[in-house]
Amino acid sequence: MLGEETYQYGAAQYLVVSVDLPLSGFVVEATTDRPYLGFKLSLDPIQLCDIIAQIRPSTGKKENSVRGLFVSDADIALIDCAIRLTRLLDTPQDIPFLAPMIIREIFYRLLIGEQSEAVRQIATSGSNMQRIADVIKLLKTDFTRSLRVEDLAAQANMSPASFHRHFKKVTSMSPLQYQKQLRLLEARRLMLTANADATNAAYRVGYESPSQFSREYSRMFGASPIKDIELLRIA
Repeated sequence: MLGEETYQYGAAQYLVVSVDLPLSGFVVEATTDRPYLGFKLSLDPIQLCDIIAQIRPSTGKKENSVRGLFVSDADIALIDCAIRLTRLLDTPQDIPFLAPMIIREIFYRLLIGEQSEAVRQIATSGSNMQRIADVIKLLKTDFTRSLRVEDLAAQANMSPASFHRHFKKVTSMSPLQYQKQLRLLEARRLMLTANADATNAAYRVGYESPSQFSREYSRMFGASPIKDIELLRIA
């Protein structure tokens, strides 16, 4: 889940997250007999850039901002890569030699797949996605501080209107909504793992009004802070 959007992915699909997003998620279906299995692979911008240079030189075409999260169906070739990589667990002596080649093939498959533009922008210096990603790093470093969109736009070397448009295209939310999500997720973590009360958590993540915090928390998580934490602990 990203903001108010829900993404579902399952067998023979892959999920790519190309910028740091305030996501939450859960496994919908799994049993002892049919467990949920999958693997996570970090995308290496340097390797991606090297492959891009070989298969798709820059055309100078205008770049469009794309969502930083997507789900796609995996074709047979990509599934075959995933299976071969996983099977190396049975022969660990082969991992140092074969795993890098298979991972490089996975990167290649992603770059020629239906979401090639999003994957390509991960490795393209100065791309809209890269500039938004840099601003996101800044937001995550100090999300308790009040922000001005004009300052963030200057950081991205964009006009405020252009920055707002590209940020929303990549993240599905405005910069202020993104900051709010970071604050509320961190407050939830503080109450759940550090036993902070709602008022203390609100102040620690940058809220000046506990009542505003409670309203926005309830809107995001569907329950008041106290009730939500009780339900999480029971679960």
